Amino acid sequence: MHEASLEPWLTDLTSVQLQAVTHEGGPLLVLAGPGSGKTRVITRRIAHRISRGVPAWNILALTFTNKSAAIMKARVDALVSSDLGGRRGLAIGTFHSFCAGLLRRFGSQSIAAGLGGAPIAQDFSIFDADDARSAMKSAINQANLDAMQWPISGITSEISAAKNQLKSAADFASTAGDFRERTIARVYALYEKNLTRENALDFDDLLMRTARMLCGDREVLEELQNRYLEVLVDEYQDTNQAQFTVAHSIARVHRSICVVGDPDQSIYAWRGADVSNILDFESHYPGATVIPLGENFRSTGHIVALADQLIRKNSSRRHKDLFTALPDGRPARVARLLEEVGEANYVADEFAIAQRAGVQWKEMAVLYRMNALSRTIEDALRRRSIPYIIARGTAFYERREVRDTLGYLRALVNTVDDTALRRILNVPARGIGATSLRKIENVSVLRGISLGEALLCARAAGISERTARSIDGFLMLLARYRSELPVKPAENLGPFIARLITESGLERAAAESADDEQDALDRKANVQEVANAAASFAVTAREPDAPPATLGDALREFLQSIALASDSDAIDPERGVVTLMSLHAAKGLEFHTVAIIGIEEGLLPHARSLASSEGVEEERRLLYVGMTRAERSLILTSVASRASRGMRMSTVPSGFLRELPAEHIELVDRTGGRFSDDDTGSVGGTRLQHSPAARGMNVGATVRHAQFGIGRIEEVLPRGSMTSVTVRFRSAGVRTLVLEYARLEIVAG
Repeated sequence: MHEASLEPWLTDLTSVQLQAVTHEGGPLLVLAGPGSGKTRVITRRIAHRISRGVPAWNILALTFTNKSAAIMKARVDALVSSDLGGRRGLAIGTFHSFCAGLLRRFGSQSIAAGLGGAPIAQDFSIFDADDARSAMKSAINQANLDAMQWPISGITSEISAAKNQLKSAADFASTAGDFRERTIARVYALYEKNLTRENALDFDDLLMRTARMLCGDREVLEELQNRYLEVLVDEYQDTNQAQFTVAHSIARVHRSICVVGDPDQSIYAWRGADVSNILDFESHYPGATVIPLGENFRSTGHIVALADQLIRKNSSRRHKDLFTALPDGRPARVARLLEEVGEANYVADEFAIAQRAGVQWKEMAVLYRMNALSRTIEDALRRRSIPYIIARGTAFYERREVRDTLGYLRALVNTVDDTALRRILNVPARGIGATSLRKIENVSVLRGISLGEALLCARAAGISERTARSIDGFLMLLARYRSELPVKPAENLGPFIARLITESGLERAAAESADDEQDALDRKANVQEVANAAASFAVTAREPDAPPATLGDALREFLQSIALASDSDAIDPERGVVTLMSLHAAKGLEFHTVAIIGIEEGLLPHARSLASSEGVEEERRLLYVGMTRAERSLILTSVASRASRGMRMSTVPSGFLRELPAEHIELVDRTGGRFSDDDTGSVGGTRLQHSPAARGMNVGATVRHAQFGIGRIEEVLPRGSMTSVTVRFRSAGVRTLVLEYARLEIVAG
């Protein structure tokens, strides 16, 4: 068919893209390499299915970030006329927002969605990371544990992993085998109880409870299976067990599922992502069609070839030939600097040169494995007056005055959100000090009621009449604003919040906590910005025949969108600034010029990854993702020494640099001649070849490691294509390392 006669959603596609867009008759796996147009394929496929008579109402598209969902919606809207029959009702969103919607709709009636018989009320709060941390800290205290011996981060990580595996606190306790697991089970149960008491869910709960509901509630499952007759999943390699269960439960009967992803870009194992979901897709859906998209439309030839050769070193992958029709461009610069200040200066200077050549600041980015590496880069950029931003999606909403404002909104929606109520009770100051609050909290505990209910008993708690009158006024304010939520239309959200801000005194409270006049103005502006954001917030389109959205519906959705914001959502491509961000946050983005710093053993690959070949492969994928963010210019840097814990330590260039083919890189030595075989190994594959199993690495051998010092090998164990060694170091204790990347030096056999 001549292209001019094709529908607009079928034009400008390669033959394999067209095949993916028009595929019919069963499950489809699209293996989409970096820059291969995967979003184009998904959105064109949605448009094509609607044009072929599939009502948009029956299509569900799931992705991972609000930004990705917004882009997909905008592209579909541009392709398919809104007045086309069957156009309404298309569901495009993130896994978390989709699951939150299902729980609000079905959770209170579904026993399977609850835990321990406790239902989920429609007005549940979504605890962000800070709120969840507070609830976890409280659970650890309730368990009478020493926070030094039982750090919050470690326990939170293990409980998050359990939730990703769909285990409730009771499930976790039933399989706890040792003292540590039994202790964590106790904390998990208390944490779960704390959230239940406040009718709150954390991010993991949204996925876990939805997955459990679909596994245990046939009525809800069948309704969704009959509703969503076609399922599309973006970034499928990043799905965890809960997300896999949600998508698979809906699609497993009709098998009309299209997943798009790349095993080579699976970099989120630390938060539960399971690369086997995409690798085993054909096992889950026998007879599935697999279409590889290997052509890169983003990056020049040297960058594509470099990334392709690097990722071929991984064994857990589905191979696809990566290529581009773009010119080769400039080889990637692999620079070795003396220390981190020199590294930062080199990157800043290269950016300044690029800017003078016509590249805009907004088209440049610095990526790193560890956030702490950004400090010296920031200093170097500031000295040169180069504008920059550190990508943190929730930074605005973490400001004190903004969190106070959101606390009011949460308290309106969820009457038992004690965390929010505790935050705003004395904002602005009402004379409700720590002593009064403690008395009221005692009433709450003794009577087994929420903090809000205990406030009604303030006088019985023994507080002063003056304070009690302040509490009465506060409760009357909340009650008055709550009464508007079910009766006023969603369009009133912005003015509603602006009015609340003024009447509650939030602006005054923000100014009172300021350091100076300008700070006061900034804080007041931040509070008003919440109302501005609400005024421009678009409520999700209602389902056919559904009643119009109320003010309460809009407020719940607004709070949910804030709670589920991610780092990448903060990237505004129109801002004229250099972007600094972690490699993990960079996936899905692209820049003309990219610098990846700190490519050293212990940083990339990270020291924690060296215990397994799987860990090293994920770190290689992380570098691969970073490299393929670059369109035209790529800079890779390492240093000979770096400050660590107040001491200067010698470093070793990452083993990944030795895997880069020399013909695609340009070596830059700023070490004064120290860029030698001894220092770098075979950077670019042109020097010392690295042996996969160095001689003399036997049990009993004494070895030296650049970071851990002197130690003795206790075990040598083959692991797939690699070898791990367990070493007892004199000062660092026992460490298990992948021999190919540990850079061990034999001291004595």
